[in-house]
Amino acid sequence: MLIALCYLLLLLFLLGGLCIVIVSLPGLWVMALAAAVYAVLTKLALITPKVLLVLLSLALVAEIIDFVAAGAGAKRAGASRRGLIGAIIGGMLGAFVFSLPLPIIGTLAGVCIGTFVGALIGELSIGKEIGQSVRIGANATAGKLVGVLFKLSFGALMLLITMWYAWPFSSHRAAPPVSPALASPSAITTTRGG
Repeated sequence: MLIALCYLLLLLFLLGGLCIVIVSLPGLWVMALAAAVYAVLTKLALITPKVLLVLLSLALVAEIIDFVAAGAGAKRAGASRRGLIGAIIGGMLGAFVFSLPLPIIGTLAGVCIGTFVGALIGELSIGKEIGQSVRIGANATAGKLVGVLFKLSFGALMLLITMWYAWPFSSHRAAPPVSPALASPSAITTTRGG
């Protein structure tokens, strides 16, 4: 019964990590860490080191795509270093300050608005004209949106992989060797008694 609770907690952490991705925080790493903790608690019987390696690889690739996509659009429009930093900071702040009162979509809109405003302010602060600053802000926003969507899709894949391998009730698998902290007293008595 305790393993079912751990599975449910794992699902909640994975969903939380996916939500954290939207606000430009390291949600994929939260997901990978949750899978690793679950793997340790089940003594690597369900989520194996190979599965953990796949999850870590997906998280790393998604982070690289997000970083490249966010900067590529702005750079292509001629963004300065200050504009790029403004876009990054603006995206994080925008998730909280500019979020619209709509679940998930509202936060994503806030990130996009914040990215645009941050890049715009960054470029205007070094004296670029308004037209070019707006274009840089728009390109930074488009890149950020592409990056977040990629991270969300990678996160959804990580969630599916983790929940598939973590499923403790499969009839085609032997019962996992559960950590003593997760085993119920009746299960321990039964295995000891023979």
